[in-house]
Amino acid sequence: MMGLGGSGIPPSYFQKSSLPANTIIRFVPQQTAWIVERMGKFNRILQPGLAVLIPFIDRIAYVKSLKEAAIEIPSQSAITADNVTLELDGVLYTRVFDAYKASYGVEDAEYAISQLAQTTMRSEIGQLSLDHVLKERAALNTNITAAINEAAQAWGVTCLRYEIRDIHAPKPVVEAMHRQVTAERSKRAEILESEGQRQSAINIAEGKKQSVILASEALRAEKINRASGEAEAITLKARATATGIDAVARAIAEGKSAAQGALSLSVAEKYVDAFGKLAKEGTAVVVPGNVGDIGGMIATALSVYGKVGQAQAQSMAQQIVDRDHALEGENDQGKDVVKGAVDAIVEDFDKATDRR
Repeated sequence: MMGLGGSGIPPSYFQKSSLPANTIIRFVPQQTAWIVERMGKFNRILQPGLAVLIPFIDRIAYVKSLKEAAIEIPSQSAITADNVTLELDGVLYTRVFDAYKASYGVEDAEYAISQLAQTTMRSEIGQLSLDHVLKERAALNTNITAAINEAAQAWGVTCLRYEIRDIHAPKPVVEAMHRQVTAERSKRAEILESEGQRQSAINIAEGKKQSVILASEALRAEKINRASGEAEAITLKARATATGIDAVARAIAEGKSAAQGALSLSVAEKYVDAFGKLAKEGTAVVVPGNVGDIGGMIATALSVYGKVGQAQAQSMAQQIVDRDHALEGENDQGKDVVKGAVDAIVEDFDKATDRR
């Protein structure tokens, strides 16, 4: 707050600057309020522009600036909730909204607000720890502004905002804070590194797991394909064997006596050939008594074939009958032919036995 027409020396607290003299006609500057007293009593507030005063009766008692003013709050000590002493200074922005209260409500509004800002700041900082003072600087400014406005309303002055300019902590505290920051950053680096190693190990294990799963699935598919191929080969071989047997049976049935004779000759040849191999491979050979009688040996072979072939022929005939029933009785005639062939073969074997 400055008076107009002064000598340029900055005013101090509780010292009033020189006031404008009553020259009957005065021009009040913009954004300025002049308080006029008449015979020592408040009379009126002069508005910006032309003003007429009565000599010796009217006196300009106060001059108030209605502009926003910045008040520097000097550095002061404050103790936090965790017993750390801090040095703080700030800037307070105020404006007079009621010139009458600012003149008669307080002796020096600027000095009162400055002292109130210092005490409020100490009170607010005493409720916070050092970490919260540094983190909640904006909230601290807001709380100080609200506390000042609550008391300054009666002085006709409003506090627009308060800003903490500098915070100075003791040197050991600053060094400890630096060490804490370094340790925190080292901790974060180690955590990130360990997280990276952990994720890498997980990825490697997951890759190995997928590799084993794929390899096992490939082996399983290979075994399935191989088994399917073997099963198909067995099926085809069985079908081919069945087709061959069926063809032989049909040939025998169609050839009748001629086919039966050829079959008997083939059995006799295999018997003689097997007997010859037995004589070559073994050191002790059991031979029949009629070795010189080739015809008798053939007859014996045919009789053995007759006994074995009869059972096989009956089994084959039964299979043919079952298959013919499944094919809706289309091969009834073939059944009779096969049965006749079986009977004829048995009869020929019996005749050969009798001739022997």
